[in-house]
Amino acid sequence: MLTLGNLFVLMLLATGGAWLWHSHGLRERALARVKQHCAKLDVELLDGNVALRRITFARDANGRKRLARVYNFEFTVTGEQRHPGTITMFGAHTALIELAPYPFEIKTPPPSANVIEMSQWRQEHNKWKQ
Repeated sequence: MLTLGNLFVLMLLATGGAWLWHSHGLRERALARVKQHCAKLDVELLDGNVALRRITFARDANGRKRLARVYNFEFTVTGEQRHPGTITMFGAHTALIELAPYPFEIKTPPPSANVIEMSQWRQEHNKWKQ
């Protein structure tokens, strides 16, 4: 026979299972956001993984304290060094993605055929003024 105590334990287990299922969905959403961010910055997400670091209260953009999940991940630029990063989530919404300082190359555009040296430009324009 089902007693009130057994029903309470069953409801407690169901609530715990639902919370774990929901947490897994939030972790997958955090992973997708980190992948997008890394692709945008042209860095490589290592291990294709985010790991829950802590659940804490953090301030949102309006200054209110909200329950937040902080996930850790690692990324690389050169393939030789690992750099840490964190993502903070308020429920399903991304609050902040932080990457540790990392080296990057400044990509300069290739020189175009329309580049004119300053001395040449001055000579041409001084001819017309005289």
